[in-house]
Amino acid sequence: MTASTVAGAPGASTAAAGTTGATGADPRRWWALAVIAVAQLMVVLDATIVNIALPQAQHALAITDADRQWVVTAYSLTFGGLLLLGGRISDYWGRKRAFVAGIVGFALASALGGLAQNGEMLFAARALQGAFGALLAPASLALLTVMFTEAKERAKAFGVYGAIAGGGAAVGLLLGGVLTEYTSWRWCLLVNIPVAAVAVLVALPLVSESKAHGNTRYDIPGAVLVTAGLVSLVYGFTKASTSGWGSAVTWAFIGGAVLLLALFVLVEVRSANPLLPMRIVTNRTRGGAYLSSLLTGAGFIGAMLFLTYYLQGVLGFSPIKAGLGSLPLTGGVLVSAGVASALVTRIGAKPLMAVGSVVAALGMVWLSQIGVQTSYLTHVLPPMFVMGAGLGLVFVPLGNVALVGVSEHDAGAASAVINASQQVGGSLGTALLNTIATTAAAGYATSHAVNTADPAAARLDVMRGQVHGFVTAFGWGAALLGVAALVVLLFIKAGRPETPAAGPAHFG
Repeated sequence: MTASTVAGAPGASTAAAGTTGATGADPRRWWALAVIAVAQLMVVLDATIVNIALPQAQHALAITDADRQWVVTAYSLTFGGLLLLGGRISDYWGRKRAFVAGIVGFALASALGGLAQNGEMLFAARALQGAFGALLAPASLALLTVMFTEAKERAKAFGVYGAIAGGGAAVGLLLGGVLTEYTSWRWCLLVNIPVAAVAVLVALPLVSESKAHGNTRYDIPGAVLVTAGLVSLVYGFTKASTSGWGSAVTWAFIGGAVLLLALFVLVEVRSANPLLPMRIVTNRTRGGAYLSSLLTGAGFIGAMLFLTYYLQGVLGFSPIKAGLGSLPLTGGVLVSAGVASALVTRIGAKPLMAVGSVVAALGMVWLSQIGVQTSYLTHVLPPMFVMGAGLGLVFVPLGNVALVGVSEHDAGAASAVINASQQVGGSLGTALLNTIATTAAAGYATSHAVNTADPAAARLDVMRGQVHGFVTAFGWGAALLGVAALVVLLFIKAGRPETPAAGPAHFG
């Protein structure tokens, strides 16, 4: 599974100030909640539903092992990179308008992906899905904040929203398996079209418009620089798998990424309306939370790409069985999240996050013990549950720490940063670990002769090379999670967390 992180985005805290005035609660709010929940589920599903279908899509479109990661990273890069801008647009342009435009755009992008004739077309469609998801997700959350102004009702509404964010990943894995096995991998994308059509038709009469007032300038240069910088960095990692780490082209893209991201920081410091106010990330504890989130996303989401290929390509699982086989990770998250919720007010965020990162890293190390003929019940299920348990201990306090001490004015942006950091981390980690895996597999093939005289033995030799690449990627993923634990220990202050300034962040 991939972590599907859709949390408080820009607009979450400012929405009420813009519109809740005095007319009382919207009588259609509960019906509107149902529509928003369906649209939100569509966005969350697409972070994982394609994972199960990826082996079939890769084969059908002749996508190389080096490029397959773009199916994942194209979505998460544009989603994470444009989430802050999407929140601003929804606030200023109109939340209902942004919500409907996001649904329609997401459906059109899904249609493009479902009809893709080559890898490039699929990558472009996934990038468009992420861009429209970055508009839809913060608009959804802002609309909830506007419509539900009474404390108990708002808690229920956010509970539904959180359940969608937390459980959507598991639903995506199962639905992806069913659609891939009984129809085609293309329906993992095309299924969004009827869902979006119903959501739009119901939303138009039920959802009320609202928007923020006052200063409504957009930081377009900042959005362009940060997204271009991240894409350049991912492409540099991808080029390393084909051209090598010593290639001038590889380092040209990596160097260009560093330059673009440095310019982004410079623009944000000087901008009167920054996309990312630097005061949000310069606080030691919050900065540590964001860096920890990025590293966790890189290690966890990046490594999970290979689990799908191992279950289907090596163990021979069907798509449905692979979806079911990925559920222990979700189970571990749900179990430990309940424990973390009870303990965070007693012992504080730092111990939970540090222990959780270490537990997740150990689970990843355990998973790296897989082989061509190892058993799912002994070598996959237990470490997946352990990883999930560790991640649950991280995610619950992480959402609180990232918002501690933030002013109400910055709360929406700060909430979006924690989610964007995990999405961006997942993109970078997927690209980097895919390069490491393909390089390791190629090195194994070079040093181990394939028995061409015996087709069965030859296939076994090829699978050994693939598994060697997966194991190497899991090891590096564990290392990234270990670094995340060090960041928590060095930067995040001990003690029980304060009450954050905005609504909850949801992680799945």
